[in-house]
This record gives sequence, C-alpha cells and structure tokens, in this order.
Amino acid sequence: MNETSKKPATIEDVAKLAGVSIATVSRTIRNPEKVAESTRKKVTTAIARTGYTANAMAQNLRMQRSRMVLVLTPSIADPNFPGILIGLEKAANARGYGVLIGNTEGDVSLEHTYMRFLATGLADGLILLTGHVPVAGVARAIPQALPPTVTVGRPIEGSAITYAGVDDVSASKMATEYLVSLGHRRIVYVSGGPGDVLSDLRHEGYRLGLAECAVELEDWRIEGDGSSESGRAAVERLFIKDTLPTAFFCFNDATAIGVISALQLRGHNVPGDFSVIGFDDIPFSNSITPALTTIRQPRSKIGELAMANLLDQLGGASPQPSKNLLHGDLVVRESCGPRG
Repeated sequence: MNETSKKPATIEDVAKLAGVSIATVSRTIRNPEKVAESTRKKVTTAIARTGYTANAMAQNLRMQRSRMVLVLTPSIADPNFPGILIGLEKAANARGYGVLIGNTEGDVSLEHTYMRFLATGLADGLILLTGHVPVAGVARAIPQALPPTVTVGRPIEGSAITYAGVDDVSASKMATEYLVSLGHRRIVYVSGGPGDVLSDLRHEGYRLGLAECAVELEDWRIEGDGSSESGRAAVERLFIKDTLPTAFFCFNDATAIGVISALQLRGHNVPGDFSVIGFDDIPFSNSITPALTTIRQPRSKIGELAMANLLDQLGGASPQPSKNLLHGDLVVRESCGPRG
C-alpha cells in the first residue's frame, strides 16, 4: 500500500483490485453501457479507492448517471441519523435512486476518499451532514468542482449550499416560552459549545423566548459540548455559585440527560426542584426517569425534503441557495413542572 501511494495508480491497479481484466476496466471507462452493472460498480469502486484518474475515464464516467447519492455523516451512531436516513432513502427510492453512506468520524482523509466516488461517477450528488464542505481547500479554489449538494441538520455558514433542517430558532423560542409559562424566571441555557452554529441558533431562540416575558429576564448561558458529561459538568459549575437557576434549557437531549443525572446525584428532585428541557427527542429520552420534555425534530421529513431538493437539482433544476426549515414540536413529558 505504501508503494502504491507514492506513485499514480495505474489501470493494472484498478483491474487487480476489482478482480477483472485490464480490457474490462478499459471497456468500463470507454463504453460503460456495454458492461454489466455489477462489473461496472466493481470497477468504479476500484477507481475511487485507487484514485485512478485517466482523462478518458473522468470524461466518460461523468457522462453516465450512477443514480446513486453519497451521504456523508460524521457518525452513524448519532441518534438523529437513522431517522434522517429513512427520509433520504424513501425520497431517493421513489425516484429510482440509491444511497451510499460515508461514515467519516471527522477524518479528513476519509472525506477525501469518499469525494473520489463523485469524481469517478460512482455517485451523482452529495448530501452533507458534516456541517462543512469536504476537502475545503479544493472546493474554495474550484467552486464548480462540487456536484449538486444539499446540507442537512447543520447549516454551513457563509455558504450558498441549500440547507434542510428544523427551525432551531423558533423551536428554541417555543421551549423557553414553555418554561416561562410554568413560572420560571431564572432559566439557564446549557450550550453545545462556542462557535457551534446550531448551539448559537438555539441560543438565539432562547433569548427571543425570554423577551416574551413581561419582566426582563437574564440571558444566562453556560458552555457545554453537547455530551451528557458536559451537562453534568454544567450543574457542578452552577452549584459553586450563590445563585441557581430554576430551569435548564439544554442544547440537546444528551446534555439534558447529564443535567438530570447530576441533579439527582445531589439529591434534588426533577421536576420538583428543577425543570429540565432538551432538544431532538432521541429514542432514549422517553426511557429515563423522569421522561424528558424536549423538542422533537421531524427527522424523516427533513431527510425527504433534502433528497427531493437534491434530485431536483440532478434533474436540471437550479439550486436553491436558501434554508428549508421545518417546524419542531414540543413534546411535554415529566421533566418540567411549575415553579413553586
């Protein structure tokens, strides 16, 4: 592998990896319609993995439609991902497309490898759940190199790429207004971290919710990182202060679960002593005690919307450089109560 990486890949490398003859590789490049689909997929996958980029190959494969869409996600373990994927696949299958999943784990080299699938014709379009453009330096230098692309769940700041997701601002405003309606006047926002675009959007909604109160309420933010551990740490930091909140609005459900755990370990009752609300409605949020009040994202519908927009682009429609936002729902369970 090391030797191969030091020199450009050859057609022999592609043939060996695909398990076919050099003639078959050549035929796939020049006349893909004359090659069985299963063989063509073996060859195009081998081309992507080796980085083989013959001029004729690049030209001819781009002229063919794979009818596949590449989905890049930072982690398939993200509890939001399965629901979004269901929507993506439903919309793709309805229009004769399939889905390839690239699990990057934040590895730039993996992103680069998956982008070769697009360059070599293995996929026609790109769905991004990563919150950034892969191989950013190349994309900035040659903007037209990006295929039709839609970003999902996390907008890319400063980009004209079409975005599909929940309306984080209005949903967070609704969550905060709910806490205010229960009589809470000291509400802390536990963030997803400084510089996190979603965290900042949800903080904006939180501030708008506070502004709806008849009296001026403090904009109280404490930094987390979106993990359960950061929710527990936020509670510990707050308890060394003289003033405590009566309610927590958390960036996501994982943070909220950490907050509830830390409060209970200190002997406090939720929601008797403190109210806690999350965001996302992950599957586990209904299984903890107390069951978590949260904002439910319409994950499947977000996936369908994103894929429909992308396939419209592949069909010749102009990209829509806009945000396509869906309404989030407040799911009231047991973790919030009136302020006594």
